[in-house]
Amino acid sequence: MSNSNPHPGKDKSYNIVINGVQETWTDHRISYEQVVQLAFPGSPSDVLFGVMFANEHGHDGSLAPGQDTEIKDGTVFNVVKTNRS
Repeated sequence: MSNSNPHPGKDKSYNIVINGVQETWTDHRISYEQVVQLAFPGSPSDVLFGVMFANEHGHDGSLAPGQDTEIKDGTVFNVVKTNRS
């Protein structure tokens, strides 16, 4: 699955991995919501997910609803359903 390029004339794409599946992304940023939809297409909006990421450039962390992050080639995302507290 790919998103549309928001920057006409810039053809850069990024190979990312989400839950072990390689995806191609054409923006240098990706949001929590976009990662969740790639991992669990059509998931209901009332389900919370834990989203952790890492890349070989030493940048790692987690995303919460409403957040986004810069990506590099090879960024790996692990997305798991969580229980609401």
